[in-house]
Amino acid sequence: DPVRREVGRRTLSALVADGRIHPLRIEELYERSKAEVEAGMQRAGEDALVEAGLTDVHPDLVTLLGRLRYRTSYGQNVLAHLVETAHIASHMASELGVDPSLVKRGAFLHDVGKALTHEVEGSHAAPGADLARRYGEREEVVHAIAAHHGEVAPETVEAVLTQASDSCSGGRPGARRDSLEAYVKRLDRIEEIASSKRGVERVFAMQAGREVRVMVQPDEIDDLEALVLAREVAQQIQDELTYPGQIRVTVVRESRATEIAH
Repeated sequence: DPVRREVGRRTLSALVADGRIHPLRIEELYERSKAEVEAGMQRAGEDALVEAGLTDVHPDLVTLLGRLRYRTSYGQNVLAHLVETAHIASHMASELGVDPSLVKRGAFLHDVGKALTHEVEGSHAAPGADLARRYGEREEVVHAIAAHHGEVAPETVEAVLTQASDSCSGGRPGARRDSLEAYVKRLDRIEEIASSKRGVERVFAMQAGREVRVMVQPDEIDDLEALVLAREVAQQIQDELTYPGQIRVTVVRESRATEIAH
């Protein structure tokens, strides 16, 4: 339980700072820390709603959302992830001509079940959907929560956009520890592939790995060979790596002529 862990951390810190460690003092500081954490959770839930631009969420649901302030998923704070996912989903919905407020609501609440996963077995999607239904959320929102990990087949555009925005937030470079490590390894491998080719002088992976600049030695690679090299590097990257979107490979062959006037 991340909330109990935070209460325990604050209590221990206060005891060490105070120096008076005995049963009555422990109990006093524990109750104080518990009250501080509970107040902080409520504020965090309310602040997240304001940041996401949502209203009319049941107060008990707001309290549960506040618990996610102390929950992380692979290093990514879950409450911050919900706000980010809501914004991404809203933008996608606007571009597709779908009601952004409904999509945003489903995306913002999709991980609310994680507030209870220390109490129940299994996935957080089904408990989250049950919570949303209990607190009066629309069936479109309930379904988006239930389907966001594919345990229930997505049957509405709101559910599909919730899945997509969840993946965008969790999968961006640096968002989570595992994705950051995979991202760094992918950049290293891209540079290794290009550097292994004949005549390559330097390689730069740019724009989070979406573009690769390959600098070649002009006396070893002519213009035609530069075209072939770009094709070979792009093909090897495509064959060996998994990545979102596209990677542009640009081979730069620079020739300079210098003369000195006396």
